[in-house]
Amino acid sequence: MKLENLTHSQRERLAFIDFSLEFFGQIARADLIQKFKTGLASCTRDLALYKELAPGNAVLMHENKRYIRSEGFRAVFNHNPEFVLNTLAKGFGDGFSVPQERSEVCFDAIRLVHPKPNVVSAIVRAIYTHSAIKCQYESLTSGTTQRELVPHAIVNNGHRWHVRAYDRKSGEFRDFVCTRFERVELITDAPKNNELADRDTAWNTLCELQLVPHPKLIHSRAIEMDYGMIDGVLTLKVRAALAEYLLRQWNVDCTNEATLTSGEYQLHLKNKNSLVDLIDFSIAPSQ
Repeated sequence: MKLENLTHSQRERLAFIDFSLEFFGQIARADLIQKFKTGLASCTRDLALYKELAPGNAVLMHENKRYIRSEGFRAVFNHNPEFVLNTLAKGFGDGFSVPQERSEVCFDAIRLVHPKPNVVSAIVRAIYTHSAIKCQYESLTSGTTQRELVPHAIVNNGHRWHVRAYDRKSGEFRDFVCTRFERVELITDAPKNNELADRDTAWNTLCELQLVPHPKLIHSRAIEMDYGMIDGVLTLKVRAALAEYLLRQWNVDCTNEATLTSGEYQLHLKNKNSLVDLIDFSIAPSQ
């Protein structure tokens, strides 16, 4: 039996069995029933199918009818660590067909900024239908403005969600914070060629960031381990339009001589000189 021959719902249940064994150390039919609202017979078939796929992964404890993770366990599914922690914090399942139950032992970061569903839905529809939008936007510099935008991506910059869009008011591609939109309406007329994503130079340009432990740190090995550095360098390829957000989020010292010395600066941008024509450093720590 191969995974690709199974239905999506079967793979989802088998992934939950695999996940539970690897991270909780056990699984029972009652867990499957509670999570997927399936019958006892269906759960029995799922567990039998999992045993067929991975015969050495679990041992049945007859006294409590639970399957326990074996010493020779080998995961059937590739559980990405980031997804695992998110799953542990919010609960296994997609949140649509399977309700998510929050963990009491694993906690995600607290979100302070929450976009409105109707705004997000309108923007995402515009992106998928290649449409422009008419909206009211609240800016820190201009206050309340009426704008027409042609959005092509929605991005989490580490602190909040923003929209990458062509702004007909300024004639440029810019970033707009999702929580600052009001009265978003789709425009049915097709955007012009110069307003489309393939003309967004900063978005389509990839640049290489070379991050190193801040030279002022005494014990830099800890930082190398935190970021999985190789030979003391973390090399990232990112879109030029997003690089400044990453540098700001991680408090990367972008001064040429690493002159920012307060404790929050644990990283330094090693190759800034080769990036000055690609990245806007206005919000990055650079002075």
